[in-house]
This record gives sequence, structure tokens and C-alpha cells, in this order.
Amino acid sequence: MDTNIISKKKLFFPVSEPLKDYLFNYNRLVKIPFTYSELLRYFSIIPQKDKHGKDTLWKTVLFQPSEMEDIHYRLVKMYAMMKFDGNESLMEHLQVDRVDYCPFGNSKPFRIRIVNQYNDNHDYYYVKIADASRVYGLELEDLLSPNRINFLVDKDTLVEEHIAGIPGDMFTKQDYQWLELNEVRMAKEFVKFNERCFVRLLGDMRAYNFVIDVTADFDDVQYRFRAIDFDQQCYESRKRIYMPQYFKENNYYVDISIKHLNPETVQQYQQEERTLIAKRIKRAHRRTDRLLDAMCMDTLSLPEKIDTLKKELAAHYSYQPFLKSKNMGEIVRVSLELLV
Repeated sequence: MDTNIISKKKLFFPVSEPLKDYLFNYNRLVKIPFTYSELLRYFSIIPQKDKHGKDTLWKTVLFQPSEMEDIHYRLVKMYAMMKFDGNESLMEHLQVDRVDYCPFGNSKPFRIRIVNQYNDNHDYYYVKIADASRVYGLELEDLLSPNRINFLVDKDTLVEEHIAGIPGDMFTKQDYQWLELNEVRMAKEFVKFNERCFVRLLGDMRAYNFVIDVTADFDDVQYRFRAIDFDQQCYESRKRIYMPQYFKENNYYVDISIKHLNPETVQQYQQEERTLIAKRIKRAHRRTDRLLDAMCMDTLSLPEKIDTLKKELAAHYSYQPFLKSKNMGEIVRVSLELLV
């Protein structure tokens, strides 16, 4: 696939009033104790390198000594808000170990590392610009996937919890050869992940935009593919962008799927995933409807992209109602209605 058809710079869409109303109703809209722009007031950065000495995309940022204590306190307070409803009595043993910044990509995130002083256990969360595409992507992930995810929004600031797992682009490298790989189960989960992304129109799921959660079962190992980047929720024009199988970065997972799965088995796993998504929609139908109502009132892409995508999906499914869609929210709604 020619990934050049992905927009080099995705447009930013602010959080609209209908989306804010939705977030408020479901306790996602809160008063965050700092803003994204405040974290940009660092005075120095230190490049981060991995254990092999290779430079990563992350930089550790340093704040002025006069501001550091206050900023760190508010960062810990934010962690407490996400994890235990802001109970400050549980904050005393927590501290900020590091604040990292990635200046590349659309979201330009900050990564906050929180450490428990009693046992040195650490956790992360992320601070990003609150782009509407990303917020819709996170909420659809929480509603329609097997994964729960916690995030909070305040004006132009978005805070997301860390999603644990092995990055998809690192999974096959030598560092992880200690894993006893069950290729059949891996292939099954990749097919289901591919279908999940396509149904809810989450794009650009190249290997570095998802992680693999590995769980030991009583007789083997189970895998789950989890998206970690939601910038490309229903923005692009081509249906292939919403299907991870077409990215060359995912060739390893495509190859083992071809090796172990015949067309009938692929179809079975696709239908399994569609059935599970349909059940999740029915269980949370009111909340899903409210989210889709907000999406249908929102601007999430360009007219020419919307026009191309609805035509491709109408042809793919042989389902003409796609052609009546006026925006990306309506396209997502039709895609989900096909399941139920």
C-alpha cells in the first residue's frame, strides 16, 4: 500500500459543544489542574536513548526550579484524579519521576512518569492537545472494543491513561524472543483487530500505533491487539487506510495470517468480531447513540474525503445508505448499523 495517501498533516478539530455535552454527561469533562500549554514552558530538554544507545523520539524536559515543585504537585494530583477520584491523602507517597515530550506527530504528547516511593513501582499517563478526532476515537474504543480506557478533557487539554503492551513494531525483534509465540492465535487476533478498526473507521494502525497485550493462559498464551493512537478516527478518504492489513509495517502479522488461516477461517473470525461489537452496541445503545448524535453534528474531515469514503464503503458492502451520509459521523453510524 502507498501510505502517501495518508494526509501528511491531519487537520486539527476542536472539541465542539455537542461533544462537550456528551463528555460532561459521562464524567469525561473535568477541571484539569494544569493545561497542555503550561507544560510547554520547559527551559531545557535532554534527548532520550534506548538501552542500545539509539536515540528515541522522546525528550526529557526540565522546568525552572522555581516552578518545578508546583508543576509536579499538579501532575501528581492529575494522576490521583484519574486513579482514585483525587483523594489527596493517597498522594503523599507519589512523585513525578520524569516528564517526557515527543515533538513529532500530530498530538505532540507529554508522557508523565509517576513513581510510588514505597516500592519504586511506576506508571505513566499522557497529556495531549484535545483534538475532537482523538476524543471520538478514545470513546469508541471504550464502547466498542474489549478494552476499557480512561481519559479526561478540559478545554484544549486531553489526559489519557497509559495502555500497557509490547509495541507492534518491536514485538518481533530479538528482545522479545523469550516469548513462546503461538502464531495461530496471533493470526486470529490480528484478523479480529483488523475488523474492529475497519468497522469503527479507525485509521493508520501501523505497527507502531498499536501494542500487543500478552496474557499467559493455563495451557498457552493469549494475545490482544490494542490501538494506542486515535488521531486518525474517521478522517481519511480511502477504506484501505482503515484496514491494518494493507500497511507494509504490518507485513509480519499479515504473513502469519496467510500462513495459518484459510479464507473460511478468516471469515469466521471476522464474523466473531462483528457479533461481539454488535453485542456491545446493544448493551450500551443509549450511550452509543448519544456519541453518534454528537459525531453527526461535528466536522471531522474534508468534504472531498467524505465523498470518496462513502462511495468506497457503499461499493464494498453493496449498501447504498452510505451514499446519503453528509459527514463522517453519519458514515460511522451506517457502518455500525450494519452490525445490528
